[in-house]
Amino acid sequence: PAFRGFQRAFLLGYLPALAADWLQGPLLFQLLQSRGFLRSQIAALYSCGFASNVAFGLVSGVFVDRLGRKKSCVLSSGLCSVSCLLQLSRDFLALAAGRVLAGLGTSLLFCAFESWYIHEHLERHDFPAEWIPDTFSRVALWNGGLAVAAGLVAELVAEGLVLGPVAPFLVAVPFLVLSGICVGKMWDENYGKSRSCGKACGEGLRGLVSNPLALLLGLVQALVESILFIFAFLWTPILEPHGIPLGIAFSGFTAASAAGSALFRRGVTGRLRLQPL
Repeated sequence: PAFRGFQRAFLLGYLPALAADWLQGPLLFQLLQSRGFLRSQIAALYSCGFASNVAFGLVSGVFVDRLGRKKSCVLSSGLCSVSCLLQLSRDFLALAAGRVLAGLGTSLLFCAFESWYIHEHLERHDFPAEWIPDTFSRVALWNGGLAVAAGLVAELVAEGLVLGPVAPFLVAVPFLVLSGICVGKMWDENYGKSRSCGKACGEGLRGLVSNPLALLLGLVQALVESILFIFAFLWTPILEPHGIPLGIAFSGFTAASAAGSALFRRGVTGRLRLQPL
C-alpha cells in the first residue's frame, strides 16, 4: 500500500505534464503557417526548439542535481506554460522565444521527473529496485493513451469548436498548472551529487570512448531521432493539402507507435523470446 500511494503521487505529477507535451504536437506547423510565416521561417522556429533542447541537454543533469529535482519539475511546467502562452503572439521573435522555452522545458521534463522518482524509490522509501519497471511500464501505457487522446482533443478544440490551431496550446496550460501543483504539494525535494559541468561531460565522454557498444547505441539513437524530427516537420505540409484531419492523423501515428512498443514487449517477453540486437 505504501508503494502504491507513492506511485500514485508520482503519476499525478508526471502524467499531466506528459499530456500537455503531447497536446503541443499535432497543430504546431499549422499554427505557425496560419501566422503567415514562410516554410523556411517555420523551419527556423522548429530549429530553435530542437537546438535549445540539445544545448541544455548537455548540462540538464548537472543543473537538475544542483537546483533540486522537485524544483526542476515545477520549473519545467512553468517554462512550458509560458511557451504555450507565447504561441498567442504573431511576432517572430516572441514565437522563437517560445520554442526555446519549450526546448528547455522538454529537456527538464524527460530528465527531472524520472531522476526524482528513482531517488525517492531507492533512497528515501527503500523499495525494491525490482519494482521500478512496474512504475515505468504504467507510465508507458498511460503515455501511449495520452498521445492518442491529445490528437483527438486537438482536433476537437481546433476544428470541432472552431477555436483555431492555437487552442491545443491553451488547453495544455491547465495540465501544466495541475502538474506543478501536484509536484509542489505532494513531492519531497531531493538532490543529486554536486559536480561541475565539465567533470560530468568528461565522465560521459570517457564512458562512450571506453564502451564501443554504448557509442554505437548512441549513434543509432541519434539517427533515429533525427529521422523523427524531420518527419515531425514534414508530415503536416504533406497531409494538409489532402484535407486529412491533422489531429486524427497524429492520433493514428501515436497509436501505431504504442502498438509497436507493445509488440516489442510481447516479442521479448512472450513465447517467441526474441533478443534485441
